[in-house]
Amino acid sequence: MKEPDDQDTDGEKSVTSKSDGKKSLRSSKSESRSPVQEDDTFLEDATDETFTEGEESYLEEDSDEERLEGSLSSFQYDDLQSTRVSQQTPAPAVEEAEEEVKKKISESFFYDYMELASMPFVTLDSDIPLDLLTLVHSFGYDCRKRANLQLLDNSIAIYIAGNQLIFLNLKTKEQIYLRSSSGEGIGVIGVHPHKTYFTVAEKGSFPDIIIYEYPSLRPYRILRDGTEKGYAYVNFNYSGTLLASVGSNPDYTLTIWNWKEEQPILRTKAFSQEVFKVTFNPDNEEQLTTSGSGHIKFWEMAFTFTGLKLQGSLGRFGKTTTTDIEGYMELPDGKVLSGSEWGNMLLWEGGLIKVELCRGTSKSCHNGPINQIMLDEGEVITVGSDGCVRIWDFETIDTADIIDETGLLEIEPINELQVDKNVNLFSMIKMSETGNNFWLAQDANGAIWKLDLSFSNITQDPECLFSFHSGAVEAVAVSPLTYLMATTALDCSVRIYDFASKTLLTQMKFKQGGTALVWVPRMVNFTGAEIIVGFEDGVVRILELYDPKGLTDFVGRKKISDADIRLKQVFKPHTARVTALAYERDGEILATGSKDQTVFFFEVERDYKPIGYINTPGPVCQLMWSPMSHLESTLLIICENGYILEAPVPTINLEEDDHDVVSYEIKDMCLKCFHFSSVKSKILRSIEIEKRERQRKLKEKIREERRNKLAAEMGEDGEKEFQEEEEEEEEEEEEEPLPEIFIPSTPSPILCGFYSEPGKFWVSLFGIETEPIPEDIEDPKAYSIENARRKREHDKLMKEVEEIKARKREQIKALRTEFCKLLEMNEELPTHMQFKRTDFDVDSKIRAEMHRKTAFKIQQVEKELAWEKEKHELGLKKLKNRFRDPLESDTIVVHAILSDHKITSYRLVQPSKYSKFKRTSQSERKPSKLDRFEKEGTGRKDSQRDAGGSIAIQEESIIEKGKKFRPKTLSEIMVENQIEKTRKLILKAERAQLKIQQRKKEWEELYKSKPGDDYEDPKDLQAIKEAQVYMGDFNLKTAPDYKIHEHMRINAAKKEEELGHLDSLVHGNKRYMNKCILSLRDLKVAVVEEIQCLVQELKNIQLTLHVSKHIPIPQIPQIHPEEVPEKRFQYDEEALLNFKQQHMKSDDEKSPGVEQTGSGGPGGGFLKLSSGKDGDLTTRDSMSRSSKASTLSLDIPKYMEFEKAEPTDVELEIMKRDEIKHVYMQQYLVNRVKELIVTFDAELRLLRHQKLKLDTQMKLSDLHHVTLFQEILLLKNFEKQENILQERVNSLDKEEQYMQWKINETLKEMEEKKNEITKLQEQEKALYAGFQTAIGENNKFANFLMKVLKKKIKRVKKKEVEGDADEDEESEESSEEESSLESDEDESESEDEVFDDSICPTNCDVALFELTLQLREKRLDIEEALVEEKKVVDNLKKEYDTLSKKVKIVATNLNAAEEALEAYQREKQQRLNELLVVIPLKLHQIEYVVFGEIPSDLSGTLVFSNHALRRLQERIRELQEENSEQQKLNKEWRERRKQLIREKREMTKTIHKMEETVRQLMISKFGRVVNLEALQTLSVNTTLEELKIRKLRKELANAKEMKMWEEKIAQMRWELMMKTKEHTRKLYQMNDLCIEKKKLDSRLNTLQNQQGNAFQSLREADVVAREEVTELIQLQAERISALKEEIALLRRKGGLILPPIRSPQEKEMQPADL
Repeated sequence: MKEPDDQDTDGEKSVTSKSDGKKSLRSSKSESRSPVQEDDTFLEDATDETFTEGEESYLEEDSDEERLEGSLSSFQYDDLQSTRVSQQTPAPAVEEAEEEVKKKISESFFYDYMELASMPFVTLDSDIPLDLLTLVHSFGYDCRKRANLQLLDNSIAIYIAGNQLIFLNLKTKEQIYLRSSSGEGIGVIGVHPHKTYFTVAEKGSFPDIIIYEYPSLRPYRILRDGTEKGYAYVNFNYSGTLLASVGSNPDYTLTIWNWKEEQPILRTKAFSQEVFKVTFNPDNEEQLTTSGSGHIKFWEMAFTFTGLKLQGSLGRFGKTTTTDIEGYMELPDGKVLSGSEWGNMLLWEGGLIKVELCRGTSKSCHNGPINQIMLDEGEVITVGSDGCVRIWDFETIDTADIIDETGLLEIEPINELQVDKNVNLFSMIKMSETGNNFWLAQDANGAIWKLDLSFSNITQDPECLFSFHSGAVEAVAVSPLTYLMATTALDCSVRIYDFASKTLLTQMKFKQGGTALVWVPRMVNFTGAEIIVGFEDGVVRILELYDPKGLTDFVGRKKISDADIRLKQVFKPHTARVTALAYERDGEILATGSKDQTVFFFEVERDYKPIGYINTPGPVCQLMWSPMSHLESTLLIICENGYILEAPVPTINLEEDDHDVVSYEIKDMCLKCFHFSSVKSKILRSIEIEKRERQRKLKEKIREERRNKLAAEMGEDGEKEFQEEEEEEEEEEEEEPLPEIFIPSTPSPILCGFYSEPGKFWVSLFGIETEPIPEDIEDPKAYSIENARRKREHDKLMKEVEEIKARKREQIKALRTEFCKLLEMNEELPTHMQFKRTDFDVDSKIRAEMHRKTAFKIQQVEKELAWEKEKHELGLKKLKNRFRDPLESDTIVVHAILSDHKITSYRLVQPSKYSKFKRTSQSERKPSKLDRFEKEGTGRKDSQRDAGGSIAIQEESIIEKGKKFRPKTLSEIMVENQIEKTRKLILKAERAQLKIQQRKKEWEELYKSKPGDDYEDPKDLQAIKEAQVYMGDFNLKTAPDYKIHEHMRINAAKKEEELGHLDSLVHGNKRYMNKCILSLRDLKVAVVEEIQCLVQELKNIQLTLHVSKHIPIPQIPQIHPEEVPEKRFQYDEEALLNFKQQHMKSDDEKSPGVEQTGSGGPGGGFLKLSSGKDGDLTTRDSMSRSSKASTLSLDIPKYMEFEKAEPTDVELEIMKRDEIKHVYMQQYLVNRVKELIVTFDAELRLLRHQKLKLDTQMKLSDLHHVTLFQEILLLKNFEKQENILQERVNSLDKEEQYMQWKINETLKEMEEKKNEITKLQEQEKALYAGFQTAIGENNKFANFLMKVLKKKIKRVKKKEVEGDADEDEESEESSEEESSLESDEDESESEDEVFDDSICPTNCDVALFELTLQLREKRLDIEEALVEEKKVVDNLKKEYDTLSKKVKIVATNLNAAEEALEAYQREKQQRLNELLVVIPLKLHQIEYVVFGEIPSDLSGTLVFSNHALRRLQERIRELQEENSEQQKLNKEWRERRKQLIREKREMTKTIHKMEETVRQLMISKFGRVVNLEALQTLSVNTTLEELKIRKLRKELANAKEMKMWEEKIAQMRWELMMKTKEHTRKLYQMNDLCIEKKKLDSRLNTLQNQQGNAFQSLREADVVAREEVTELIQLQAERISALKEEIALLRRKGGLILPPIRSPQEKEMQPADL
């Protein structure tokens, strides 16, 4: 082998090997390591780590520190000789070697696989070849090992099976093997990211990690000293340059390797408990994550001032329960998503749980632990132990956050896949196939699955590629006839392998694991097709291997394997696991051994009839019958505890029957026993005895010599002295006890044994018995010697105290017994002599104190048990909520009274979710936009019409109200008459015109409805087309070209509705039946109560009758506990105590048999007790009624007892009558009881018959329910894609309808524009006709005026603001038009040179010239309007063409979408057809027979209901009758057609005659042919009539207004006169005041003269007052003048002339003048 040091000249530093002094060198290996210690700085670099709570320091001793060295160190590989030399070199040489520069290992270096692989070894003197055994094929797989399924390429998978690494070709199923190098197993495997290398981490003492190159499979690198016992996980970083490994128990070492240089970069202890997994962060290779038992830890490689460190931070669970973490995933932003034991996902950020993710209604993400979490194509994939793979949205998880205090966030998976039942997915790995999304899954229950996670309409079902035992194989047996092998294991399966073809033939599952297996010999079964298997529950089953192809096929059977297993016989001889099975050499007897220390014998020929069993001193591990070479047939029984028994063949008693056997135990069998015991202690004891015997002989010899010497020297004195010395030596010498014989408590177990020759056998033992090793004192709190002595003294004292207490208790017990006797004696005394209970109390305070202490203790106990009580109450509440509350009605069993018939109600739960809601389907097309537009348009029009109508109605109502309260005038009557006359004329003309239009419309419709000569009815065409397409089409739903009509399409919503309808029907029927059964139960209770009353009355009657005339009293029926299940939850204290006692008894009993018999005890006792109590309660009322009813009859005999006189004749007659009456009543009551019982039983049997029918219907509905549920699951898988296709069809359909609507609108608009163009053209023609009429005939200026009229003039177009945008769009068209106009103008200019249209020529009528100019303006307006309308029409045509093209494209897309949807519907229908539907049929219902027999293959048959079959048969007759009827109709319609043709010809002739008659009448009456329609529509000139009415209304309004103004003028004159009169009166008053003032002035003057200067100051005030009055008079004079002027003005207007206003003085003077 080429060593790495062959290319390196310089020395290297090395890490101290853990295996120095511990691991022996194998002869096949030549490399070793030289232990050179490093500096302490390297130790600091490797050990500087953050230890969190719950961990212990890993650096405790110097040896551990040396193991953790290597942060900057490497390994050096030398051969054995160089190692020895390096150990002998002095210290300076070692230091020089450490300073040498290291060199890298060559990339082309490889190790030799043959030197690394573990090989078999033999002794030197043996001739056994090494290749005696060769591995051909492996049927094993360590399915419970983590990450034990890896892919090297698309077709090669690798996994571990024992000591082998298996390379499995998934296509060819071929296997290649790599052996373990340690020979103790492989811990874990890993694959390089580039698939060019893979690692094999070994198990053993200081195992290696070997990195192999792929595909050459050569060892490339070896990593040593990474752990002590084995590796738990390995993982490469994303670039593949580093490798992380974590060890298993006991060290859990985490190591980061530079694997290409075989150097550990960093190393530390991962955790103090088991670590499951370690991975690098794909986005940051300096971060790692480890997880395991109750923890998750986040690591980071950080550079510090002392070097590179590996720092770990333990994740803190906080409020969340601590959990084991199997699967996790690092997110790109540093967060970590992990699983949990209860199935939820935990999102970690910064070492804390950010949020816990669950599904809706707080449902866990998986039902069990999440074993793996991956990120693939932007989606999170979780793999659970519940067998589900769920896909989650990455963005939702990445942005998840807490929303409430619970810390839970509910999310739903995008997709999910349930692999299969009883599947425990452990890991998955993706297959890199282009275009596919296939994964390989590791099933912990022993399988490898291929999963398709594409979740499309072509997704494949999960495929089980390989199946294995999920645990250790317990037993193997080989067929004596063929290349078959049978195996069994604790995974509850028995498998048959064909090791010639290397395939698994078949397997069979059971409820218990198999522990022993034997192939039945050919002398028992000649075909060699039987195996016998023992199981861990003590059951033995005989299985038969058969060829299923030889059996009759049945309908629905698709896959028929080459072999299958069926159960032939089963029996249970043991109560513990069966460990051995053996057939006697003649095949007559079968012996079975078990761990229950028994061996059972069976007689094979009599169908394995039990013979009996024998007890063994220990658990049986092997049974071996003697071979044919032995004279006698004996059974060698080997026990695990060292006992070996030899038993003869048991005697078979042919006469004794099984029913007569009291016990199967064989007690008189002669057994030989051999027991292995410890030999070492006996040898040591014999050696010690021999040694002491030699010492004794030597002492006797020395003593004899001394005695002889003393006797020779001293004579008799010497003899006496010798005897005295001998006595002293005997007193001093005390013989030490011999060493005890050591017998180990657990002897070495026996592995196997076999006979060698008669009377001799070989036995293989496991291990060597050794003396017990003294137990080390590890507890630091252990007692010292003195404390142990004190403890013994204390224990001794406590024991004495307990003995004293026990004696005191005995004395108290005796006193209590004596006291009880005294109480009994007291009770036997007469009442007046008895002592009261209080008289026995010595001191009443003692009893009160006892009661107080008892109450206090009860209170304390209640407080202590409060938590347990609350716990159990909550548990009971949860159980009720989970199991009892969902129940609508529990099972009730009603028993008949006389017979064994019974009827059971249905255990009815609440209705399912499908019957409570109806989900809307998206497959139904939504209303199109056109429909919405039409609906909205009509709605708006109607609303507007309604609104307008309502407004008009309101206005009309207001006007009518005004008219009602106001009389009409003559002018209004004239206007109304004129309006009414005009209205009638207009209405008459409108009616005539409407009639004409209606007649035209009818003619148009009639002509439109006129069919062509080749016209055919569309309905007939459609019917003919359908008949041509479907004639002879008998396609079933299973046909590949089956077309699913839209109304027949099925989706998940419809199926859920159908399932809900079925559930509601089933629930209603069951509920109705339960009500009937409940009423029957109530009837039974009432019957029982009535019978109790009748029996009590019968007893009372029999008390008065003689015994000879008594009739047997009928037995009272009992109410069974199962008839009143609601009373199971009623209990009392006695029931609870009984239950507690039975529960304690069942806990104390340890034997399985007793446990099985006693398991039903508590429930049964509890039920009986409660039912008894309830029975008493239910019958208490009836007993009370019966007791009341019998009081009178019971009182009579009591009084009669005291009558001593003899009865008289009358009394005797009365007694006879009473006796006859009582006899009759007795018989009547008995008959009544029988009648009640018989009636009830009849009711029960009748209801039972109805329930049996309902049970049949319910079973059929259950089968239908299963089918519907399978269809729902299938339809839900199709629902997403179907909705997408349906939405596309709907959108295209809406788009097509919208386009069609726009086309129709465009066509309507084009039609309107064309009508407008026609109208404009007609206006132009009318303009020219009017012009011709105006100029008249023979007008010499006609040509001139025509030129003026037709002259083209360039007019300035009116540009509007709104038309600016349109000019840009139609610039090209306008430019073309302008160019055409310019050309026309150029032509006109040449003509304009001849005449001038602006001047009227001489002798030309000026009015005619002006009219021509006006008509020209109108013509130009019409031409411009025509141009505009034509432009609009052209644009509409373009838009129509564009829309038509778009409609064609949309129609094409819609057809393609509908075809895709139809194809998808067909695929869905095919998948639905694959579902199996169970239809129970009777033999008479199968009408498909071949040669009078039912064929074996019914796959080509159809299942029809009788109704459908009769309907089809009737349909045939209907079609025949319809065919003949159609033929008759055809003949009749042909005749009818000929007749119509003849009538048509005659009608044509008649029409021509009538047209000629009308023409002649017109000529005779009007002189020419006139237009009758124009004549009929001729009416008054509405414009003129309207103007007349308007003029009349205006005149009336003006007259009314003039009258109003005249009234106003008169009113104003009246007001003016009144104001003038008032003013005159005021003037008169002022005049009087002035006169009075003069008088007062004169008086004042006289007073002033008299008083003198005393009143000088007052005169000043008078002066001021006088001035004010003067000013007032002046103002009034001005107003008077103003009024006079106004009066004069009014007089000049021609109104009423008033008399002049005179002053009061003039009035006074007027009479004097007269």
